[in-house]
Amino acid sequence: MAQIEVRGLFAAYDKADVLHDISLDVKPGKITCLLGSNGAGKSTLIRAILGLTPPHTGKILLDGHDITGLPTHKIVSRGIAAIPEGRKMFPKLTVTENLRLGAFQVADNKVIRERMDTVFEAFPRLAERRDQLAGTMSGGEQAMVSIGRGLMGAPKILLIDEPSLGLSPLYVKENFRIIEGIREQGITVFLVEQNVRQTLAIADYGYVLSGGKLVGEGTAAALSSDSAVHAAYFG
Repeated sequence: MAQIEVRGLFAAYDKADVLHDISLDVKPGKITCLLGSNGAGKSTLIRAILGLTPPHTGKILLDGHDITGLPTHKIVSRGIAAIPEGRKMFPKLTVTENLRLGAFQVADNKVIRERMDTVFEAFPRLAERRDQLAGTMSGGEQAMVSIGRGLMGAPKILLIDEPSLGLSPLYVKENFRIIEGIREQGITVFLVEQNVRQTLAIADYGYVLSGGKLVGEGTAAALSSDSAVHAAYFG
């Protein structure tokens, strides 16, 4: 069974549909990607799953339970964490303070410390800069803070929106290596990206979104040679 099931989803801003009849599955323990150029509607689908832009038609299931229309905090409490586009974090808080916010639902300080140790083990650079203000760090380091904060909630599913956006090739490569490691921990990943080559190198299965509609799907190997991918990106 899929961990996330999207069925016949239409979502709109005001009265203009952005997503048209979207149906897809995110399988447990896998990296499922959603590819599409800027403006294709990728971030809108993330927002719909999180309850931030509720669909006006269709439904979203999490572990077989309908979560359509639930408030965001209840969806998050069921084991979903999101890494938003643009490395949203709190620039005037330290690395440690940013990470602690990712465990806002945890009352046990011992659990929080253990999770933080795990994040610092995955991101040694953050351990070295734990008392530094996040806003003074490089873009790549801020991306690590954002991913680390998402992991602090010990999610079953991680939604990652455009992790390569605005990063140098070195940090892009590092981030995708980290995302592979997240899958190895048994965490399901739904990866939304424009970067086709890097994404298909680590994904298990993927979908292609163009103009708010799905125009292709398949294994990463199949999508690498799929004409729908080339059409969606290059016209």
